[in-house]
Amino acid sequence: MALWGGRFTKDTDASVHRFNESLSFDCRLYRQDIMGSIAHGKMLGRQGIVSVEDADAMAVGLEGILSDIESGVLEFDAQYEDIHSFVEAVLTERIGEAGKRLHTGRSRNDQVALDMKLYVRDEIDALDGLLGALLGVLLEIMEAHLDTYMPGFTHLQKAQPVTLAHHLGAYFEMFARDRGRLADARRRLNECPLGAGALAGTTYPLDREYTARELGFDRPTRNSMDSVSDRDYLAETLSALAIVAMHLSRLCEEVIIWNSNEYRFIELDDAYSTGSSIMPQKKNPDIAELARGKCGRVYGDLVSLLVTMKGLPLAYDKDMQEDKEPAFDAIDTVKDCLSLVAGMLSTAVFRKDVMARSAKQGFINATDAADYLVVRGVPFRDAHGIVGSLVLLAERRGVALDELSPEDFRAASPVFDGGIYDAISLKTCVEKRLSAGAPARARMEEAIEAYRGMLGQGKA
Repeated sequence: MALWGGRFTKDTDASVHRFNESLSFDCRLYRQDIMGSIAHGKMLGRQGIVSVEDADAMAVGLEGILSDIESGVLEFDAQYEDIHSFVEAVLTERIGEAGKRLHTGRSRNDQVALDMKLYVRDEIDALDGLLGALLGVLLEIMEAHLDTYMPGFTHLQKAQPVTLAHHLGAYFEMFARDRGRLADARRRLNECPLGAGALAGTTYPLDREYTARELGFDRPTRNSMDSVSDRDYLAETLSALAIVAMHLSRLCEEVIIWNSNEYRFIELDDAYSTGSSIMPQKKNPDIAELARGKCGRVYGDLVSLLVTMKGLPLAYDKDMQEDKEPAFDAIDTVKDCLSLVAGMLSTAVFRKDVMARSAKQGFINATDAADYLVVRGVPFRDAHGIVGSLVLLAERRGVALDELSPEDFRAASPVFDGGIYDAISLKTCVEKRLSAGAPARARMEEAIEAYRGMLGQGKA
């Protein structure tokens, strides 16, 4: 049931058919293939390349096929090589000779290029919605935790005090950039390859501008060879998805750490956790771990596509059939991860008390103690050494910096007075960090207002 049998005298070997076919995975392009064919058929009728009656019959037949596939009445038949041959054969079976005219002025090369662009465009829109939902969850948590103090880390060691709102704001920025990257990819892919033919266009008087408009593209592609051989939009989309996956992995790594018995910053809902087959006390962060693990899978999909494309001469080569499965897998994987991570975070409980207690340990107010001396005239390098000696003293005694006595502070430097205790409190340490992008409540309220605007929420 191939579209190219006239030149051949023997049937394709069964093993060759199995190796060559793509219907088993490109069947998911059925909607895009049918919509592209409807637009192409309408254009053929408008241009007088086929009769209006044939064009109308094609449209009605294709709409019927789409309806029957989606209702389950029509199932994909494995004897066909790909989704294109399947749809055309069913159409011809249903409407007769008119179905054989659908492929006029078209090649499977520009047809599959069109189908993939339509599919990826649809999926980018779906991914954008999922990213928007995750950003909405992060924003809700941020709004609820403007005053939830926690330690900020460098090298996985406690560094300076921040708030949970500020910490999660960093992830908001990451996922917002991800939306921008996907939007850029969508904008660049939105040129219609239909009408490019096999590689050199066609002698028929096609109206490529019409089909581009019908299918929601900005314009037709400008070079027919590039039209059928271009997979940059896939590489760009998968690259953007690899970065999304990396951001999800980083976020989930922190959730895993925070969920540990040693931290207990977060309690995951039972619906987003699993247990152990042998240890009854266990409550494992499997969703976070799987999202972290699947990042490598998405990287693999991107590398697979890049390696497939790296040595291909112009124009179309069968190697390009290998673009679909990694693209489908990367898209499916990231969509699942975005949805599940959003659900995991929206149902989680963040332990304010534990975070604040942790922030009071580890001397994360040491920089503020040094700043206290600096504003009173002590050179920063001297202040650094003075506070370092106080940290060493507190470590030896097993106490926090603010648990040292006034005498301890004055022994280290006579510049210290009773105001040091307020200066190194968690609230003061956070609230006096007022530079742009810092964690002070005033700066975070400004950021949240900007984030609301990005999500189209406006003022609450």
